[in-house]
Amino acid sequence: MLNYSAAVLGGGNTAFAVAANLALQGAVITLCELPEFESMIAPIRRSRTIRLDGVAAQGTAELRDVTTDLAATLEHHDLLLLIVPSYGHREWIAALGEFLAPGHTLVMMPGNLGTLEAVRTLHEEGLDPETMGFCLAETDTAPYVCRKLTPDSAHIWGVVSQLGLGVYPAVDGPETAALLAPFFPTDGLAGSPSAVRLYTDVLECGLSAMNPVVHPPGVLMNAGRVERSRGEFYFYDEGVTPAVCSVIDALDAERREIGAALGYDLPSVAEAFHAAGFGPKGDLWATINGSRMLTALRAPGAIRTRWLTEDVPFGLAAWASLAAELDVETPVMDSLVHLGRVAAGIPFDAGRGAEDLGLAGLEPAEMRRVASGAV
Repeated sequence: MLNYSAAVLGGGNTAFAVAANLALQGAVITLCELPEFESMIAPIRRSRTIRLDGVAAQGTAELRDVTTDLAATLEHHDLLLLIVPSYGHREWIAALGEFLAPGHTLVMMPGNLGTLEAVRTLHEEGLDPETMGFCLAETDTAPYVCRKLTPDSAHIWGVVSQLGLGVYPAVDGPETAALLAPFFPTDGLAGSPSAVRLYTDVLECGLSAMNPVVHPPGVLMNAGRVERSRGEFYFYDEGVTPAVCSVIDALDAERREIGAALGYDLPSVAEAFHAAGFGPKGDLWATINGSRMLTALRAPGAIRTRWLTEDVPFGLAAWASLAAELDVETPVMDSLVHLGRVAAGIPFDAGRGAEDLGLAGLEPAEMRRVASGAV
């Protein structure tokens, strides 16, 4: 059993699943949402319970609190798990800034380079994580493959067996990884080996995100099927065909070139999917089609969902912006960014770029120093 506590910030699919799974194993959990999104947690505010089933813990989880009171939440918990889409990060950072204090650790799950944008935003508000004694971090993916099934329940189809972590400042990496280790074991159950694996820094972690590599090509190349099926489309099982995998592999090669320009040796998406426990070892098609957890997932029944509205402007567009700074050519990535914005109606100024991350105009070594918190 877990003798720990944490605040889960957010009210979506993964936030519910994480809060429930940890609480069922003995952790003291507060689920906190921003006041303007109170409707996400309204169904459970009175009962303070979430029903969970699937491959991890099962049962009715009892939470310490379900609230919109950020001040009280941060006063009670030092570990803060921010589990919202990347387009919600700015709003959360703005709301949390005045309450962050020495001893707090804020982890974005996943981050998509959100840590660097948060550092820049906090610095503009006169808040410095390094000198104030709080820590920021992000993961490369969500810890579970999961969904809300009803407004008060969630289901976990699979648990990520390798959860990549980037920490700011990087010197706090080992301590932060040790802090998270009991919360995220390889099978989602307390007492098992830790799934947490530490990256060099948050920049390497953000460039290792899996969703932006797979979702935009898969959705755009199956756009008609996604819209026509109205949710009855098994994205990985039906949509990630050999031809789609060819585009994903080309996109992935560009992502890895960006990493190489910065001195990182990034694994391929196929290697990353296998290491995370999604499927068997092999090329991407073999790994995905051999995945019990992924092939069980339906695609969203519309184009304008976070598989584009998050993964294009906060994933691919951010990487493409870094590529431009590094003189790395990314024609496949650029094409998908443009098509994704048009298809989903995403403004061309939405998302993250090198300027937002505090990396514009810097040489590779300077980018890595910034990402490590060494400057």
